[in-house]
Amino acid sequence: MANIDGGPGTSDSLKTFGAVLKVFRERAALTREQLAEEVIYSPHTISSIEQGRRMPPEDFVERAEEILDAFGVLRVAARNVARQPGLAAWFRLWAQLEKTAVTLCIYECRVVPGLLQTEAYARAVMLDVPPPPTEKELAERIAARLARKELLRREPPIALSFIIEEAVLLRRTGGDEVTREQLDHLIECARLWNVEIQIMPLRQPHHAGTDGPMQLMETREHRWIGYAEGQQTGQLVAGPKDVSLMQMRYARMRSQALSPADSVELLKRMRGEL
Repeated sequence: MANIDGGPGTSDSLKTFGAVLKVFRERAALTREQLAEEVIYSPHTISSIEQGRRMPPEDFVERAEEILDAFGVLRVAARNVARQPGLAAWFRLWAQLEKTAVTLCIYECRVVPGLLQTEAYARAVMLDVPPPPTEKELAERIAARLARKELLRREPPIALSFIIEEAVLLRRTGGDEVTREQLDHLIECARLWNVEIQIMPLRQPHHAGTDGPMQLMETREHRWIGYAEGQQTGQLVAGPKDVSLMQMRYARMRSQALSPADSVELLKRMRGEL
């Protein structure tokens, strides 16, 4: 795994590209010197790109894409070397990749997943975490989050699986009214044929997700990659062993969480108690 971090700005998207390049170079078990020979660039250039100090030339991206068998990720990352208002630098690449994903699996233990958030809930989450955004920043973040929700009804459809901790909903982020609307929205989303929502019960003595939130994506090439996020950082996971581990954990959590039908019943009960 390689850290993808930084704030908004072009330099941070360069760091993101560099981190992604390093992930796929290490996945291919190549040194910088070995990759340099293949792409016909110097090891120093490879180092500068991986450290986010140099723009990746177009021919470099194409050669590296083929040599590292990066199934389109490097091309997407290269297009992402620019500021995107409203999205954290470490999340921009994943947001671009998910637009063309075939399958997306998300486990969340902190907040309702962004793809399922109402505008009021998203606003409450953004205002709760310091530092407080400006009105412009808040508007950009909300617009970017709401735009991602188009994925729920995208054509061609994407298979979506969500596992959400019950504690996230019991917190009542934003207050009772915001929570009512959010619960109603989750129940509505669960009716979509391509969306599966499962709640991880508050009392569950066996839990495979204690290492934290995760996401898994199947690309159009039917290759799987993963993503994990923490404080001010995100990690793209491309190594077969690491991705397999995440898939194993997610599969175990699906068996430990409530079934989709029971999850909807729980959501309805929680809604009735407000």
